[in-house]
Amino acid sequence: MRRLNADDSLCDGDVVRRDARSSRVEVLYRESDRHHALLLTNRCNNHCLMCSQPPTPQDDGWLVEQAFEVLRQIRTAPASLGLTGGEPLLLGLRLRALLEAIGERFPATSIEVLSNGRALCDAAFASALLAGLPSRVSWLVPLYGPADFVHDFVVQSPGAFDETIAGLLALRAHRQPVQLRIVLIRPVLDVLVELCRFIGRNLPFVREVALMACEPIGFALANRELCELDLAAERPTLLAATRELERFRIPFVLMNTPLCTLPERLWPAASLSISDWKQEYLAECDRCTVRERCCGLFAWHSTGWRPGAIRPI
Repeated sequence: MRRLNADDSLCDGDVVRRDARSSRVEVLYRESDRHHALLLTNRCNNHCLMCSQPPTPQDDGWLVEQAFEVLRQIRTAPASLGLTGGEPLLLGLRLRALLEAIGERFPATSIEVLSNGRALCDAAFASALLAGLPSRVSWLVPLYGPADFVHDFVVQSPGAFDETIAGLLALRAHRQPVQLRIVLIRPVLDVLVELCRFIGRNLPFVREVALMACEPIGFALANRELCELDLAAERPTLLAATRELERFRIPFVLMNTPLCTLPERLWPAASLSISDWKQEYLAECDRCTVRERCCGLFAWHSTGWRPGAIRPI
């Protein structure tokens, strides 16, 4: 969801909402975007150090109802559709109803649920939510350390590691595809090699691992000393960690990482991951021979930081 700026334009197929209080228009779905997602709640049971959208405690059940309405208005099946928050599992079985509605309306669309997985430690709830789900649902679950004291510190929630691991095992039991997400901030980088080894030994069923540069917004700005990194300076750690994943034959992808900050050996794994409306390139990028393959930067890097020195290749 984003507000419509003066220099934005709308096209046929876009879904918008008018805010009666401010007379502004919010774009809920832009048909031409490369990435599509629906915000289901802003509530969360984690409070991650680098959260790009800090959670709020208020009841916002209207958001999931809005998601159902947006779904009814989408005219062309998207290749993939993300469901995000906050924490979508806090919706309980209302999430199941939305997953089924998407599957019925757009059976060929891949659905990606961004979730911390904690609520799935409840076996009864996990079974009610996951049993017989449409085959094109996958789960994007963050994991930040090979032990509870690291992961729980990063997500600022005691007990979260144990519940997340239990949730991952529930997803495995119900044959749900999982992408593990690792945001690269200082406490995580310090144990990244050990974390990748832990994944290979204990969670070999995951579909892939996503290594993600931190988005410089939200809580990350308040925790800048822990979240701001020069990725180029972390190349030895990135190479060692990805070698661990390769050793266990676990695919990996790098997200939000400009190519000039990465070792060239990792370029094939770099993804065009930054959403169109968040994405920006610098003047230096105009002279770069690999710009078309590069994700660029988050548009708000100017109020935060860049993930390293940007230079044309």
